[in-house]
Parts: sequence; C-alpha cells; structure tokens
Amino acid sequence: MKKLLYIKCSPRGTRSKTAQIAEAFLPAYKEKYPDAEIEEIDLFKVKLPEFDGDAAAAKMSFFGGPDMDSKQQTLYDELVRLFNQFNSADDYLFSVPMWNFGVPWKLKLYIDLLSMPGTLFGFDPAVGYSGLLKNKRATAVYSAAIYSSDASKQFGTDHVSTHFTDWLNFAGIDDVATVWYQRYKMVSDDEASAALEKAREETRVAARR
Repeated sequence: MKKLLYIKCSPRGTRSKTAQIAEAFLPAYKEKYPDAEIEEIDLFKVKLPEFDGDAAAAKMSFFGGPDMDSKQQTLYDELVRLFNQFNSADDYLFSVPMWNFGVPWKLKLYIDLLSMPGTLFGFDPAVGYSGLLKNKRATAVYSAAIYSSDASKQFGTDHVSTHFTDWLNFAGIDDVATVWYQRYKMVSDDEASAALEKAREETRVAARR
C-alpha cells in the first residue's frame, strides 16, 4: 500500500494559493491509488524542536566525539522520530509559497532537522554526498505574488524551487514534479483564475503519474 505525506508550508490556511492548488492533487491521487494512506503535516501547527547547539551536537554524534548528554539524547530521539515519519512515505506533496525569494522559515527548519548523516544522506570523502532515500517521488507546488520567471531581475530571483529541488535530489529523490502559480502580470481576475486552474490541472497530472 502506498503512502503519501502532504506537507503544508504556509500558515494562511485556505487563503494560501499553494494550498488551493495542492488540494487538487489529493482526489486525483486517491483515484489512481485507492488504497493509499494520506498523512498531512502542517508545519505551522506542529511543534518542531529548535535547531540549536544541542540539536547540532546530537546530529554530529554520527561522526563520533563526546557522548550526548540527556538533553541531546532526547533531541536525537526526536530527530529520528521526525525522520522516520518522513521516510515512511512513498510519495510527497509540498505546498511551498515563495517568501522573500526563498522557502518559508518553518520549511527550512524542517529541512535542517531532517538532514541527518546516516539517515537522509551518506558521505564518502572520496566521492562526496549520497542521498539515502530511494524509490520515492515528490510534487512541489510553488506560488509567488511578485516574482515571475519572465520578469526582470528587479522583480526578484527564484531561490525557492532551485533550493528545494536541490535538497530533494540531495536526499535521493530524483522524481520531482514542479508546479508554479505566479500572480505577477495577471491584470484581470479572470486571467488569474485561469492560471490557478491551469496549475491545479498540472497538479492532478502529477498525482496520476
């Protein structure tokens, strides 16, 4: 039985354009995989640990060094729990709005917590990094209010999809479908609605792949 993990990365609820688009994925996915389990994580509602010095020490314990104290061991156990929850999925759906040309801070925190040596990635001094997640797929839905791929650099640079796709590939997830909704230059509401529906249909196609 397949499992989909739907990770919501906006605090705006139903007002979020990425959420409105991503929601179109779910019925199409269930149509293709009727027995699939779907789990949702709202990053702005779950309590994530801070990535502080203790969390860094817990992660770096993989490379040896001083034994972890009780606080670091507790943090390590929580990091492993978060990773196991993430790793339990076959497919991923992310709704990611562009914030200041990058990913929302809660998603960046989630990435930092998940990116553990020996679980998400391996490292060999001779060949470099290797992603340890295998046979998984991801769909990332992005939205931007001002940035547009056909606008000048004065309207910003895309550091959200480039960074996030690189991280997915780094983890070993190479099958990545990308859907964009860019509001800039859409003068009328009809034009914006048509673009929104186009993005929703692209998301349905990604769900059925």
